Amino acid sequence: MLFQTIHTSGTTIYFVFFILFYWISHIPRTNPGAGWWACAILSAAIARLLLLILSNNGDIQLTIFSYSTFLILEKIFLVIGISRFLKVNLWNHWVFYLAGICSCWMLLAWYTAMPLWIYSIGLAVFNVVVLGFVTVVCFIKRNEVSQRLMLVVSVVCGLLVLHWATFPSIFFFPTWKVIGFGVGTLLVLVQYLGLLASVLLQFQKRLLDAEEKALELAYRDPLTGLNNKHYLSNLFEQALLLATRPHQLLAVIYIDLDNFKPINDSAGHKTGDEVLKEVAKRLKEYTRSTDISARIGGDEFIVIATQLDHIDQINTIANKLLQQLTREIQVDDNTYVLGASIGISFYPAHGDNLASLIEAADEAMYHVKRSGKNGYVVYGENMSLKE
Repeated sequence: MLFQTIHTSGTTIYFVFFILFYWISHIPRTNPGAGWWACAILSAAIARLLLLILSNNGDIQLTIFSYSTFLILEKIFLVIGISRFLKVNLWNHWVFYLAGICSCWMLLAWYTAMPLWIYSIGLAVFNVVVLGFVTVVCFIKRNEVSQRLMLVVSVVCGLLVLHWATFPSIFFFPTWKVIGFGVGTLLVLVQYLGLLASVLLQFQKRLLDAEEKALELAYRDPLTGLNNKHYLSNLFEQALLLATRPHQLLAVIYIDLDNFKPINDSAGHKTGDEVLKEVAKRLKEYTRSTDISARIGGDEFIVIATQLDHIDQINTIANKLLQQLTREIQVDDNTYVLGASIGISFYPAHGDNLASLIEAADEAMYHVKRSGKNGYVVYGENMSLKE
C-alpha cells in the first residue's frame, strides 16, 4: 500500500511540475531549457505511472523495462535542458550513445532472462554517469543564474548519484524498495523544484531588466544619454530641496547651439547626431557632479546648477560651458565649429517653478541670439551680453 501511495503521489506531483514547465516554456523568449525539462519531468511521470500500473500484472521484467525506458528519456531531456539553460557548449551526443548502450543492455538482459539485479546495473550506471555530469555542470556554472539555487541542484544531483548507485540493492533487500523509491521521489522533486526556481528567477531578472530599460528610455534622451525634458521636472524637485538650504542658490542655464543647422543641412543628420553626442559629452565633463544636464530639443540643452554659494559663481560656470561648446568638434576627419547662446535664470528671483524659470532663461537666451549670438546673459540684468 505504501509503495502505491509513493508512486501515486510522485506521479501526480511530476505531472504538476510538467504543467508548470510547459506553461513557462511557452512564455516568449523564455530560456529553452524549460521546454526540455517539461519533457523530462513528463517522462519521469510516465515512468512512475507505468511502474504503478504494470507492477500488478506479475511480469516484473516488462515492468522494469518500461520504467527504465522512460527514465532514460528523462535523463536525455534533463541533460539537453541543462546544456541549453546554462549555455554549455559541450558535445551532447554522448548521452544518446550512452542511452543506446543502456537500452541494448536492457533488451539483452530481458531476452536472456538475466537476474534482475544484473539487469538493473546497466540502468544504475547510466543514471550515475548522467547525474554526475549534471552535478558537475551545475556546480561549475553556479554563478550563471543563482549561485544558491545551482548549488542546491548540484548537491541534490550528487545525492541522486549515490541513490542510483544503491539501486540494485532493492533486489537483495526488499525493505529498501519502498524507502529507496520514497527517497528518490523526494530528491527528484527537490531537483526539479530548484530548476523551476532557476527559470523563474531568470524570468524575474528579464522583467527587471526590461523595466530598467523602459525607465531608461522614459527618462533618458536616446541619442545623447542625457536626462530628457520629462525627467527634468522630477530632478528639479530634488534640486529645489538643496536650493532651500541657507545660502544655497539654484540657476537654470538654457543653451541653444549656434551654427548647428548648417551642419545638419550640409553634412547630414548622421554627422549632426555625432556633433550633438560630443556636445552632451562636454556638458557631462564640464559641469559639476551636483549639476543636472538635459537635452530638451533638437539642439537645445538645459543645465540646472545647484548648490551655488553666490550669484557671481554662475559667471564661472557659464564661461566654462561657453568655452567648451565653442571648441572644434572632429567628426569623420572633418572639423566643425559651433557657438552657443546661453540664457540664465535664478530661483526664486525669476520664478518659483521649473516652467517659469525655463521661460525666463529662454527669453534671456533669445536676447543673446538677437544681440549677435555666442554669449550668455542673466535674465533681467538689463540683458547685457557677456562673451
